[in-house]
Amino acid sequence: MKNYDVTALGELLIDFTENGESSQGNPLFEANPGGAPCNVLAMLSKLGHKTAFIGKVGNDFFGEQLKKAITEVGIDSGYLLKDDEVHTTLALVHTYPDGDRDFSFYRNPGADMMLTENEISEVVIKDSRILHFGTLSMTHEGVRAATKKAIRIAEEAGLLISFDPNLRPPLWKYMNEAREQILYGLEHCYILKISDNEIQWLTGKTDYTEGVEWINERYQIPLILLSMGKQGSRAYYKGRMVEAAPFLQENTIETTGAGDTFCGCALHYICENGLENLSDEDLKQMLTFANAAASLVTTRKGALRVMPEEEEILELLNK
Repeated sequence: MKNYDVTALGELLIDFTENGESSQGNPLFEANPGGAPCNVLAMLSKLGHKTAFIGKVGNDFFGEQLKKAITEVGIDSGYLLKDDEVHTTLALVHTYPDGDRDFSFYRNPGADMMLTENEISEVVIKDSRILHFGTLSMTHEGVRAATKKAIRIAEEAGLLISFDPNLRPPLWKYMNEAREQILYGLEHCYILKISDNEIQWLTGKTDYTEGVEWINERYQIPLILLSMGKQGSRAYYKGRMVEAAPFLQENTIETTGAGDTFCGCALHYICENGLENLSDEDLKQMLTFANAAASLVTTRKGALRVMPEEEEILELLNK
């Protein structure tokens, strides 16, 4: 028996999200805890799973806030390190009227980039069932080496590996380098969560199924989960495709964290049921639950601290 269901590695940062205007007409920003890997873990923790996070923040006010936040939501913060020289990474999130957003990062450098190979804990990875990662921990040489070491440990220990590219073009000096690291992730994962715009950019295919076929011709990934925003989601598994409709909310505020919520719910299903012999009905159930949860988080500011309860998700499904 493992002590952790899912351990994630990567960025933990402050998302400054717009929250109205001052009396002088200046935009006001709220400092929300964020970072895709910890958003995924926060959803898993809400669903009763034991989770741990490997990463680095600055030894500053925001770093302390982030450690407190992930501890509060049930993520083991014992493997979160602090950097005395480099400040916690910040992201400013501009939200459009339809809830979509743009990011501006303050990360040159940021503390999440400073994680090194020798700071990766073999103990926590080997004591986990699933390792989850993305590409923000692969944008620079040092943290990239740390990420690849974690993947090697996970492979040698027989873990399932989950990968979400979570492409953020402003963080890459060259987009061909981003592509190279995403392809590395595809080569080493069993579960891929990818968005509609990411698969089109990566494969050059406008048709999503053609894009998945492009991936599977090169990498044999057992489960590919495609998030399509207002179009819902799909699962591609052993030559089959299952699609689930979205839950569209009238009171959507922003979409930050929706994909991470979806991913956390999918990993919850895998933790409960495994990755073998999934039927179309199983896949539909997984996607529908994940779509419902993702829709709920779009009605809230931030993500990490406001993941929906299982009861809320089931209530929405029952409607």
